[in-house]
Amino acid sequence: MKRGGIAILVLLYLVLPWVMPTFYVTLANYIGLASIIALGLVLLTGVGGQTSFGQAAFVGTGAYVTAYFTTVHGISPWITLFIGLAVTGVITLLLGAITLRLSGHYLPLGTIAWSISLFYVFANLQGLGGYNGLSGLPGLHLFGYELTSGSDFYYLIWLAVFGALISIHNLLDSRPGRAIRSLRGGAGMAESFGVNTAVVKMWIFLYAGLLASLSGWLYAHYLRFVNPTPFGLNASIEYLFMAVIGGAASIWGAIIGAGILTILKQWLQDLMPRLIGRTGQFEIIVFGILMILLLQYARQGVVPLVARRFLKPRRVKVPESAVALAQRAKPAKGELMLEVRAARKEFGGLIAVNDVSFDLKAGEILGLIGPNGAGKSTMFNLITGVLPLTSGEVKFRGERIDTIPSRQIVRRGIARTFQHVQLRQTMSVVENVAIGAYLRASKGMVAASLRLDREEEARLLFEAKKQVDRTGLSAHLHDQAGSLALGQQRIVEVARALAADPTLILLDEPAAGLRYNEKVALAELLRRLRDDGVTVLLVEHDMDFVMGLVDRLVVMDFGEKIAEGLPGEIQTNPAVIEAYLGGVE
Repeated sequence: MKRGGIAILVLLYLVLPWVMPTFYVTLANYIGLASIIALGLVLLTGVGGQTSFGQAAFVGTGAYVTAYFTTVHGISPWITLFIGLAVTGVITLLLGAITLRLSGHYLPLGTIAWSISLFYVFANLQGLGGYNGLSGLPGLHLFGYELTSGSDFYYLIWLAVFGALISIHNLLDSRPGRAIRSLRGGAGMAESFGVNTAVVKMWIFLYAGLLASLSGWLYAHYLRFVNPTPFGLNASIEYLFMAVIGGAASIWGAIIGAGILTILKQWLQDLMPRLIGRTGQFEIIVFGILMILLLQYARQGVVPLVARRFLKPRRVKVPESAVALAQRAKPAKGELMLEVRAARKEFGGLIAVNDVSFDLKAGEILGLIGPNGAGKSTMFNLITGVLPLTSGEVKFRGERIDTIPSRQIVRRGIARTFQHVQLRQTMSVVENVAIGAYLRASKGMVAASLRLDREEEARLLFEAKKQVDRTGLSAHLHDQAGSLALGQQRIVEVARALAADPTLILLDEPAAGLRYNEKVALAELLRRLRDDGVTVLLVEHDMDFVMGLVDRLVVMDFGEKIAEGLPGEIQTNPAVIEAYLGGVE
């Protein structure tokens, strides 16, 4: 946001409580409290893809912890804030360790289960007042001044909102932020470039829980009373609605969504009795219909809908120069890089790879070819740790790697592309490529949230730009990856793999979808990589492209290796002709 926009926001923040009626100040406070929770859900659900129906339980944890310790033990509310965050942190870590292992519809069902459980814990513990709750909470004192009115709390609540918004904005605009954004659409690609997706999911689950706890602490001291009612499943569903309505992946959408839902509920509660002539919570029916219509015609949320029509897409600032990232030493030409020994993969009764063996030396381009279904991509997945071997072994530079996960294999200097393109479609080309350099930096989520990673971030983006330029896609640096043609997306995958600084790169059908001139440029790039000390293992169906490029070929058919040798030898091999043409005349 430009400085003028920030100045306007600050001015509104300072002036609004003095010009608004008390009722609207109270409404603004409730919107702020909900916004803090919705911001956590944008990070967890909208960006990270982990649906949670349990955030109200964490709000209740923060509220009840401060209510209990301030009323029963007389502890300062500012101390109970940190106690509440600690208790919530422990609970989120325990629940996350169980819940985040689930996938598909089981994950939201799991969050519903513990949300209901925590609600009844609040309601049935006599020390917490049961269903009656706890009252008489002390007010907050800040620099000797007691916060008593809604206007006083307005400043504190919205300071917390903007603090959460800025920290999440900083986080998403960073190395760990790209890791979080890469979670949507599956974890396989992220793991292949060194992202520990289980840890990333736990971090954002924890962060969202802590924000909910903070909101609960503010809520408790704003009302000076807590009971279980606001912390049930219905409230969790409303918070999720807020994030979705505003724009599930938009941090500003969290605030807009909280405002829309809170104001709409209040407006309907006032309007429906006048129209119908009696009360009966008819506003809930109308509210549900309006939500369905909104989601039908603005599925990505209000903010993305408006942004697409009136705002230009935000560009990542890529530096023109930066200190180069450290590079690993290249192996000596002819060094034995990859050894595949009797590799076997069975899926039930199907043998996808049947005791295949081959070697790859430094400075070579080795082609792995065969008809569709021959087992080539399965072999790639065995080498890179995506799939475990049934038997056999794979060694890289003398170290056995078939027993370690893919995020550890990439650390050794192996990078890959995928048969089916795995880019994050709404991220720019440069951001997608920067994911490949994930392991070449170290700043974590806390440093990113506080914007202490700017030097490292500049180096990562500069490296990504260098690889985009290297692969001939400079004109598309800031384009969304999903807007590119399929062939160009494959080249983006090549650039992303190069950003990992590999000594061995595995390319799965990189020329598919490319035009003739683009194939010529790709072949020239691969030759330059070989000359620069990068060894290449290539799967490709375009025989003209392969035969003029590779040093050696390994041919597979029905999971077995049927030939190995120089391109000229392979072209005249009867077994290869049989596999491709179905027979020899």
